[in-house]
Amino acid sequence: MLWYSAAPKIKIAEGIDLRIISGSARGRSFDAPQGRDTRPTLDRVKEAIFGSIQFQVPGAVVLDLFSGSGNMGLEALSRGAAKAICVDASPVCAALIRKNGEKLGLGEGLRVLNADYRAALSSILAEGQRVDLVFLDPPYASGFAADAVERIFRDGLLNPGGTVVVEHGWDQPPQLPQGPWQVARVKKYGVCGVTTLIWRDGE
Repeated sequence: MLWYSAAPKIKIAEGIDLRIISGSARGRSFDAPQGRDTRPTLDRVKEAIFGSIQFQVPGAVVLDLFSGSGNMGLEALSRGAAKAICVDASPVCAALIRKNGEKLGLGEGLRVLNADYRAALSSILAEGQRVDLVFLDPPYASGFAADAVERIFRDGLLNPGGTVVVEHGWDQPPQLPQGPWQVARVKKYGVCGVTTLIWRDGE
């Protein structure tokens, strides 16, 4: 189910300094929502992720699931992505992502969906939209990452040559069954792990 609500009161997290690392909005800061349910990707992890996919970003359609502040989707737009679809089930997060997009001058290519990730994936697919890059950063112990990966690949949401980047606890990697994907790389950053998935050869 997709839903759109009146703008909620946004409470900004104190002491969290989020910024755009590169591109048109380089160096500009933006806000994270208050609360324990969001966990912004650290700059060093974000920089490493984008360094590994830098040539895939310009002109790409990007999907940022469990988007929180819009951190990854907004970074992609700054680096030349054609479109970023940021999805979060929290009305507060969705409102803040829109606000951050406007603040950074990146609102033109930004689409925000306030929705459960399953409903959002179904809706995007029904519209005929396909994506080139997906960022997944769900609560580590939720099991949502594996479910989202299966839906994205098996429903054909990801374009050929596309990439899915999953952030997870290093000791909690997504438990993926066999599917039309393969692991391109796994990197460790302290307690955080990043697994990059691509289409399996021949798919």
